[in-house]
Amino acid sequence: MIYELRTYNLTPNSVPEVERRFAEKIEARTKLSPLVGFWHTDIGPLNQILHLWAYDSLQQRADVRAKALETGVWPPGIAEFAVSMESDILVGSPVNDALDGPREWGNLYELRMYTFPSGTLRSVMQQFSDQSAKRLELYPGCFFMSDLGQLNRFYQLWPYKDWDHRDELRAIYLKEGIWPPHTDERAVHQLVRHMVPASFSPLH
Repeated sequence: MIYELRTYNLTPNSVPEVERRFAEKIEARTKLSPLVGFWHTDIGPLNQILHLWAYDSLQQRADVRAKALETGVWPPGIAEFAVSMESDILVGSPVNDALDGPREWGNLYELRMYTFPSGTLRSVMQQFSDQSAKRLELYPGCFFMSDLGQLNRFYQLWPYKDWDHRDELRAIYLKEGIWPPHTDERAVHQLVRHMVPASFSPLH
């Protein structure tokens, strides 16, 4: 299983209209391959939407995209609002909760994107995964590492019911020393986005 994370930078104030246009076509598109989640940013880089898709392989991705274009079910018409687009292929951690269907995890998602020195990413993924059991007992989360696109990126996706829930969990894992884990490597860049799921997002 691979994942494609698509990040779109949009013109100011266009996010509601963009999500509406995605919503109009999402049912037909998800008959071709599953959508994992769809969000817009609330804190961090603003005027962004991020959508995460699951595929069995790169070839399946290519076949699905070709069929979507051929049949006209995708993409939605948002070119007038798009400033830039980025696509990254990710590999998930073995400890991830299965992302094969809807999850009612909450109304707030925290996407932590850390860039590590070249050649260290697999070790980072392994260390986070090995030390994650107690953190994941508190509430679900997912880890990914980049494989194609912008390389050397490690992603943590943490859902919360709301801001109070985030504060509650952070107080527990910081006090008890559950999280963050120790890693031999140190990130060279970090970016944290707080995101709100769209009404049609399977993760919400």
